[in-house]
Amino acid sequence: MQKIKKAILPVAGFGTRFLPATKAQPKEMLPVVDKPVIQYLVEEAVASGIEEIIFVTGRGKRAIEDHFDVSYELEETLVEKNKHDLLKDIQKISNMAKFSYVRQPLPLGDGHAILQAAHIVGNEPVLVLFGDCLYDSQVPASKQLIETYEKYGDSIIGLSSISKEETSKFGVIEGVKLDENTFEIKKMLEKPGADETDSTLVAVGKYIITPEIFKILATMKSGKSGEIRLVDAFEIMLKNNRPLYGRELEGEWLDTGDKFNFIKASIKLGLKHPEIGERLKKFLKTI
Repeated sequence: MQKIKKAILPVAGFGTRFLPATKAQPKEMLPVVDKPVIQYLVEEAVASGIEEIIFVTGRGKRAIEDHFDVSYELEETLVEKNKHDLLKDIQKISNMAKFSYVRQPLPLGDGHAILQAAHIVGNEPVLVLFGDCLYDSQVPASKQLIETYEKYGDSIIGLSSISKEETSKFGVIEGVKLDENTFEIKKMLEKPGADETDSTLVAVGKYIITPEIFKILATMKSGKSGEIRLVDAFEIMLKNNRPLYGRELEGEWLDTGDKFNFIKASIKLGLKHPEIGERLKKFLKTI
């Protein structure tokens, strides 16, 4: 079994839910406390053993490249001002992993975005992390997925259990439970009504995909939505009687995909921050 060393982060979306803040900057660069969302994801991947990060970008995403690049002028300024702790933090960012960038020229779906990185990934399994899914957990969420992949050897979807009332907002899976937190997926439902399923397990934007998925994506012209989507490739694989697994992730899912949940994630992680945690806790008690 091949070791998973690479991760794809599709970051080509427009971030329309956060306009006007995202008019001139990537949604993925919005800060949660003192780090952009995308840095949390890269740190999660690296902590899980990933050595190469492949960003699939689009127009207006240059700030992401700059963030993970060396900033000579800033580093020189920090040296001159004797701010060595800050300098260390800044230098860590560009040294975390090997970074590659490919463009998605048109917004043709998340599957199409992933496909743009196929030539870099080669014939290997790869971790895929979407930019609005943070996880607060003792064991990094990506590491949990990799552990499940190493046990079963097929594509894995990261899952979270939510309330029945919320399932109509997400992609829901139905499957057979194999152990405490692993499922063999039998069916996938996109934003089902309350009477369509009893399952409360939803996909959270973290995956491990095998070379087989790339082959399926490469043959797709478009799916149900008119775009080339990853979920459609998974459905084709299920129809071909190929196994697909789900891992219910341990920890707390911090969805940063809309304004309310973004603020909620900022508060949750802010309370754990060594510099502001106690002050934030006291402030929250006053309102």
